[in-house]
Amino acid sequence: MKNRLLVSSLVVGLAVTAFTQAPDWNQWRGAKRDGSVTFRVPPQWPEKPKEVWKQTAGIGHSSPVVSAGRIYLLSRIGEQEALTSFDALTGKQLWRQTYDAPYQMNPAATSHGKGPKSTPIVDRSRVYTLGISGILSAFDAATGKPSWRHDFKKEFPATSPDFGTSMSPIVDGELLIAHVGGIGNGAIVGFDRTTGTQKWSWKGDGPAYSSPVVATFGGTRHLITQTQSNLVGLSPADGRLLWKIPFTTEFEQNIITPVVSDGLLIYGGLSKPTTAVRLVQEGGAWKTQQVWENADLPMYMSSPVVAGGVLYGLTHRNRGQFFAVDVKTGKTVWISTPRQAENAALTVAGPVVIATTTEGELVILRQGRTAFDLAKKYTVGGSPIWAHPAFTSNGIVIKDGETLSLWSFQ
Repeated sequence: MKNRLLVSSLVVGLAVTAFTQAPDWNQWRGAKRDGSVTFRVPPQWPEKPKEVWKQTAGIGHSSPVVSAGRIYLLSRIGEQEALTSFDALTGKQLWRQTYDAPYQMNPAATSHGKGPKSTPIVDRSRVYTLGISGILSAFDAATGKPSWRHDFKKEFPATSPDFGTSMSPIVDGELLIAHVGGIGNGAIVGFDRTTGTQKWSWKGDGPAYSSPVVATFGGTRHLITQTQSNLVGLSPADGRLLWKIPFTTEFEQNIITPVVSDGLLIYGGLSKPTTAVRLVQEGGAWKTQQVWENADLPMYMSSPVVAGGVLYGLTHRNRGQFFAVDVKTGKTVWISTPRQAENAALTVAGPVVIATTTEGELVILRQGRTAFDLAKKYTVGGSPIWAHPAFTSNGIVIKDGETLSLWSFQ
């Protein structure tokens, strides 16, 4: 009897742990940087979600990240940037670190505010941030104590692109990699993640607004990102250029995070075709071969996601339309009605695509190859939502213009 009770208690304990332990959404677009998440999708979406907690959190469009039961958010409070840690279950502030970060907006971007826009990354015991003016910092994840910081004022005439820094750093092994500097004069740099010491630098192009991914092609690892005027692949170990594709958009607004699926690299930009290429090695050199392009569905700021061989995204045409494209052929599967949103931050969770939009909404789309299939639409923001949602076992974390909140759908 005692053994049965012990086993029963152990099973219950494991079940509770499995339910309450938060999956890590520790960086831009999640653990894999592809917008995919393991999330307990409800069998039936409720008519109204429950707002579990809400906190005033500072302005900006930086996305919250979740690691080990804590939420980390980079925001602006006055003329300072602030990294704040919250308890994911209760929303209680655990610590906050601030530093001076005055910033003068480009007149063309005043509606977006003074940021920040870049998403932090939590790796092992540290949190790394890149502010809107290009200040790169490392903090202790448990206490918030600063570990190291660079502002790049001595290295570059400008420390951020024209519309402010929005690229989100990536960690690869013992390196933290970020694109720093300004238009026409910048560098992708690999820093020692512990000390902040520069290990390598590629100065072939200035920064854009895209965030890098690391993918393996032909047994070789490639750091892939859109720069000011190119799509490039570098060796993440030493910064050596492997290949590049000239690519630029109006007003030099390269923004989309590249997506890798079925051996293809997919990218796009403002008023440019969404394009897929294959990377091949010939004679010791890397080359790109175009597989398809879809000129009907350009993408501006919204990075796409892939599930079940389908690319889901939002085109800026007709004031925002969701779409689905066959990954292998590039053919349009379906497209939604117009006026969905100026921007949407898309994620894939089980059988659905979940998106936050500049309409202040959380949109639930059923995946499929037949037609645009809207499951639910909820208002979860008091202002336009530019940040990506983040995920915990207890719900979805939403950052609008000034607040951070947790919503439950169970």
